Amino acid sequence: MHSCLSFSFSQATAVAIPRSNFAVDSPVFARSKPLNLRFCGLRREAFGFSSLTKSSSLRVCLPARGHARGKISASAVDNGTAPKSFDYDLIIIGAGVGGHGAALHAVEKGLKTAIIEGDVVGGTCVNRGCVPSKALLAVSGKMRELQSEHHMKALGLQVSAAGYDRQGVADHANNLASKIRSNLTNSMKALGVDILTGVGTILGPQKVKYGKVGLPDKIVTAKDIIIATGSVPFVPKGIEVDGNTVITSDHALKLEFVPDWIAIVGSGYIGLEFSDVYTALGSEVTFIEALDQLMPGFDPEIGKLAQRVLINPRKIDYHTGVFASKITPARDGKPVTIELIDAKTKEHKDTLEVDAALIATGRAPFTNGLGLENINVVTQRGFVPVDERMQAIDANGNLVPHLYCIGDANGKMMLAHAASAQGISVVEQVTGRDHVLNHLSIPAACFAHPEISMVGLTEPQAREKAEMEGFEVSVAKTSFKANTKALAENEGEGLAKLIYRPDNGEILGVHIFGLHAADLIHEASNAIALGTCIQDIKFAVHAHPTLSEVLDELFKSAKVQSHASTPVSEPVAV
Repeated sequence: MHSCLSFSFSQATAVAIPRSNFAVDSPVFARSKPLNLRFCGLRREAFGFSSLTKSSSLRVCLPARGHARGKISASAVDNGTAPKSFDYDLIIIGAGVGGHGAALHAVEKGLKTAIIEGDVVGGTCVNRGCVPSKALLAVSGKMRELQSEHHMKALGLQVSAAGYDRQGVADHANNLASKIRSNLTNSMKALGVDILTGVGTILGPQKVKYGKVGLPDKIVTAKDIIIATGSVPFVPKGIEVDGNTVITSDHALKLEFVPDWIAIVGSGYIGLEFSDVYTALGSEVTFIEALDQLMPGFDPEIGKLAQRVLINPRKIDYHTGVFASKITPARDGKPVTIELIDAKTKEHKDTLEVDAALIATGRAPFTNGLGLENINVVTQRGFVPVDERMQAIDANGNLVPHLYCIGDANGKMMLAHAASAQGISVVEQVTGRDHVLNHLSIPAACFAHPEISMVGLTEPQAREKAEMEGFEVSVAKTSFKANTKALAENEGEGLAKLIYRPDNGEILGVHIFGLHAADLIHEASNAIALGTCIQDIKFAVHAHPTLSEVLDELFKSAKVQSHASTPVSEPVAV
């Protein structure tokens, strides 16, 4: 089934040529040949119309790029004109997962590509995030299984007391990061991507310098530039991080010690995963959460179930509705002290004394020193402003020619795979194929035990949208307790939730809590990306017995109105 839409039209296009410090709009050429655009993974709203049927006959007028935001501008400071010939077709500043994905796709598209990295290839995800944390979580999962006498007994197994070697666990995480880092580096080298070592700074339009401290800088030019510098842990004011007893996720992943009692500031993805690790290894955990409920980023119903399974039975207590206004590291024989104040009144609430504190309050964009002032780009809370095509926007609200920003540095969706998808989308742009990424189709996951995954809108978000736009919302649910494979694993605790429109079968969101939820979510995310409606996906066949049948039952349980039309199943010329 085809769920992409093909458009063919002819249009005279005004293209801005950056010749000076002033914005120039010049009708440079008129396309005489039809322009074919193919849009995948897009919501209908991206096209400016709400529905299409097979019998629809429409004329679609797509505005010239940048029209909604104003003129395309060159640099607002005196940096000269962009070079006429270039060292590269594409330069990427930052060799994390986003930069790596963009580089590989660029080579596939025939672009001469360079990537600049001032630290190590792999960025946060590979070296201080997704990859080493999954190694630690793999250990915590095994430990939980071995420590659960009830679970082992139900399977007819007898296991003696489980133990672990802290250094061995830490080595596992470090070795995995090293292996993946090496794989990424070798993959780029094998494809001919030039890896330029040093800190990258934008000098002006299509011009970048890079170099190491104490060595002369080198200057390179490129037709297009992608910023992919990622993020760093965000530490609120009043918190003193010493890297030993008051730590961020960067330090925690090294697992240099396992404290008896650790406070975790923040109960989002990062905090929840580390609570899973630390409690499995024997620590007691105290959550400190500024909002009134734990896990505020999750769908409320999933969050409540997750709290019942992941928090309440474990050695975890929590304080909600409070800020950690001051945290002092352990020193001179004194423990870590944490001052708590009411999040609303700012009155003192309590003082905690713990062995360690992990700051898991999110991440901040790493954009300082990029030279953005040289192209008149002003960050917003550190994030580089971009449009829906990841093209940078300057201080006057104009698109900056040939400059893009992806990943954590733009703040649209701070996930490694979102950065990679954005990078691929940009490469499509610069090679002549218009492409807009639908961020509502990008899944997210928390790798606790059991896992949590989600894509699209939460139920409150969907109902708010429905109230504004005038449609109904329905919810369907299935339990892992009805799944044969989950029961065979003795892992029946779990729930899958579908949020949808009963009038047309559109999938608005899917949320899963249970065994391998992070793997199961992709059927739903791909359905959203491809525009597949419930009345079609109901006919998909799933192997039995598998966990995928949780999604099968979920979609089959949805009640779509009988008059709902099926989505377009073939390319439509409009």
